[in-house]
Amino acid sequence: MILEILKFPDPILRVPAPPVRAVTGEIAELMDNMLETMYAAPGIGLAAPQVGVSRRVIVLDLDHENRGANVIKLANPEVREAEGEVVYEEGCLSVVDFTAEVKRAERVLVGGYGADGEELEIEADGLLAVALQHEIDHLDGKLFIDRISRLKRDIYVRKLKKAVRTGKEPEESRGVVI
Repeated sequence: MILEILKFPDPILRVPAPPVRAVTGEIAELMDNMLETMYAAPGIGLAAPQVGVSRRVIVLDLDHENRGANVIKLANPEVREAEGEVVYEEGCLSVVDFTAEVKRAERVLVGGYGADGEELEIEADGLLAVALQHEIDHLDGKLFIDRISRLKRDIYVRKLKKAVRTGKEPEESRGVVI
């Protein structure tokens, strides 16, 4: 089932999500619905708060050529180790028509629980490391625009307010969004 993706400035996007107590059938179904929603958007990652569900759940699939072959579904993901620094151009399904360079850890070790409740650890670098950090930020009530300069963020907010005032919706981002 395709779910509605909330857009900035929806206040739900700013609320930290509580942990999942157990990976139940309900949580596994949420993960599947989030994955279907992410593909339809299209994006490469999605966090439960983006679809209005206050749970610490994320899904990712960076491989557009082999959709479904490299899916990551995690409950209660956390960055256990981080090193290095990388700047990456990020977009977001909840922040329409805007991308910006964001500084993040270059390599991460992320732990969490898979769709079957098994404990997982993922070592990641490059785009996967960036995407994991981006989605975990959503679980903490943060958006990538919180990691850019105030000036750039204010320009985006003014542009969004103008679009609302004039009744013209901003266009969806054209690039790959996390």
